[in-house]
Amino acid sequence: MKIQISAVLLLNVSLHLDTSHAFQVAPGAKSSCPSSHIERRQLITTLLPTIASLVLTPQLVFAEDDIKDPIQITATGELKKLFNEGRAFEQQGNIAAAQRLYGKVTRLAPKFIYGWASLGNTQVALGALPPAENSYTRAIDLCVESNKEEEKFGVARCSDLYLLYLNRGSLRMNNGMTKEALADLELADSMRGQPDVIILQNIARARELNGQYAKADRDYTEAISMSSNEVAPFWLRSALVKFQIGDPLGALDLTRRVENKFPEAPEVRAALATLLVAKGDLDTARKKFLEIPDRARLKYSDPNYMKTVVSWPPKMLENLAKLTEAVGDNKRVSEAAATL
Repeated sequence: MKIQISAVLLLNVSLHLDTSHAFQVAPGAKSSCPSSHIERRQLITTLLPTIASLVLTPQLVFAEDDIKDPIQITATGELKKLFNEGRAFEQQGNIAAAQRLYGKVTRLAPKFIYGWASLGNTQVALGALPPAENSYTRAIDLCVESNKEEEKFGVARCSDLYLLYLNRGSLRMNNGMTKEALADLELADSMRGQPDVIILQNIARARELNGQYAKADRDYTEAISMSSNEVAPFWLRSALVKFQIGDPLGALDLTRRVENKFPEAPEVRAALATLLVAKGDLDTARKKFLEIPDRARLKYSDPNYMKTVVSWPPKMLENLAKLTEAVGDNKRVSEAAATL
């Protein structure tokens, strides 16, 4: 039997294709189950997870005479049946049913690492972030303890610790815990031991949210270099960071490349228009900005939306304010707020 652990990736990168849905990496990808192979890795703003899996081949040996209540890396018997039923429900998209089964698994076997990891995945999928963080933390603690026991007793090793830190770090990044997120993602990066494009995207975003723009630019640039020139939404985040650190030409070039692939995405249009304002081309910037439908465009005059959803760097926000004032959106938003 092969146990599989899933990485739920919650990268806080926004690229909105319409007024209600956030566009992310792997367009069209939907939430998948922990039993699928690594194939869909996605960035989110609206906290919709994509699950990518790493196959773990377990070695079933516990020195039960020496270890009381050993940590479990594999499932057997009735536990295995329940766990597989949960995975099947998740494959079918029935996340609530999968969560109920994983909850039962953790109650029956509170030291089964992948019961907690899978429960965390389903909790993320249903938007229950604090409980999901607790589940991931439990899985991490068990994995760390398991590796200590391996050194003492030769039990099966938990080899997926970096993925668990990646999951928790990505979750924390979307739950306002930016410093803790960065710490988790740095651990994931060091444990991975080699460049990983998903970790790089996550850690770049975490550095950006912590104001470490130069380091974020380095990580975004490396992630882009690993993407075989396949334009992805996180390229826009890289462009915004480049503008923040004083590279407007690099920012404009990247944004235009993203626009070529996603020409109707509101955030791409807004970013390009904002960069054109900084360049001094206000007329072209206004035309580009007004291509965005009113409902989506007015969000860029909402400070709460800009802070909590798209989270642009300060220099971009400064130039965006000039743009929204030039087209009159600031006044419209203020008037609408006054009538509430």
